[in-house]
Amino acid sequence: ARAAAPTVKRVAQELGGKSPNVVLPDADLARCIPLGVAAAMRNVGQSCSAPTRMLVPRQCLAEVETLARKTAASFVIGDPLDEATTHGPIANRAQYERIQSMIETGVAEGAKLVVGGPGRPAGLQVGLYARPTVFSGVRREMAIAQDEIFGPVLAIMPYDTVDEAIEIANDTVYGLGAHVHGADIDAARAVAAQIRAGQVHINAPAWDPQAPFGGYKRSGNGREYGPEGMEEYMETKAVLGFYTP
Repeated sequence: ARAAAPTVKRVAQELGGKSPNVVLPDADLARCIPLGVAAAMRNVGQSCSAPTRMLVPRQCLAEVETLARKTAASFVIGDPLDEATTHGPIANRAQYERIQSMIETGVAEGAKLVVGGPGRPAGLQVGLYARPTVFSGVRREMAIAQDEIFGPVLAIMPYDTVDEAIEIANDTVYGLGAHVHGADIDAARAVAAQIRAGQVHINAPAWDPQAPFGGYKRSGNGREYGPEGMEEYMETKAVLGFYTP
């Protein structure tokens, strides 16, 4: 943006995220928790809009932990050329080391380690392979709840009321994506409307290239996809005139 400013070039910025996944009290946990873990760790967590904060009712925390542990443990980490592999290595060493550092920070901050942790998965002595890691009991002030890790690390955060869940969801400098899960679609839509994010998915719909994608706050400006994405490359021209009979 600074480089473009002297010549007044328009710039669209698609930046980072720390997207929330709000699991409402009436959500089907058996369906939405495995989907949420998989979404958080797609592309080995190297996705800007990955829902890496899972907000769940406090009374469901133990069940959520069990489902999340089972899902993360089912991933097969290894050689991308092996058809059995579900998750390959991290893109580069600097990112791998950041992921390791953030996992260690989560442990040091006192978050509950549900599965994973620092180091490589069992059987992998070399390569930039990270363990799919799930923390629980994560508080909003923790670094793993605020900083984009860009790796296979999920923070489960309990809430007591839906209003509190919305407050936690909005309590980061980011606002790229968000997810909401719930049986009552009207209630889910009401929550989605209050989350400050550029795109919100309700009950894990398929990706839609016609839906504009982009962020609020420090997640950037401008949009991709849909008519709004085309409009980023266009300027409006108004032609006015006065005509006499």
